[in-house]
Amino acid sequence: MEQEKITIRKMNIEDIPAVFEIEQSIFSIPWSEKSFKDSLESENTNFVVALCNDEIVGYIGMYVFGEEADISNVAVSLKHRRKHIAQNMLDYIFDWSQNKKIKNLTLEVRETNVPAIKLYEKNGFKEAGIRKDYYEKPKENAVIMWKQNL
Repeated sequence: MEQEKITIRKMNIEDIPAVFEIEQSIFSIPWSEKSFKDSLESENTNFVVALCNDEIVGYIGMYVFGEEADISNVAVSLKHRRKHIAQNMLDYIFDWSQNKKIKNLTLEVRETNVPAIKLYEKNGFKEAGIRKDYYEKPKENAVIMWKQNL
């Protein structure tokens, strides 16, 4: 069996259709293609994609506010999960954040998304609170997590 090559790189406009396809397949209220385009055009964002043998299989996005950043999107296509792709994207974001002198990262995650919570905890994120009824379809609380002192 051929080894799958994982590459992480900055997202560009041409990636949006593939990213949007993953977004629609995973999230009950997906971002629009325009939302991704607007985010890419903002100066205060960093969005990256993961490629497996040149196919986009995941993405992660963040908004930067001075020395802090909010991770807004983390997604890996269903057929490519459990291949360390999310970990590779997080490692890329951590390195980029340190180079930009970002000290603290935050994110929200569905409280039932135990695999994601465990991944974030393994990477130094700590639970900081709950946002009641943050998510829709289904209505669910969000766990607020912080990684401080990068």
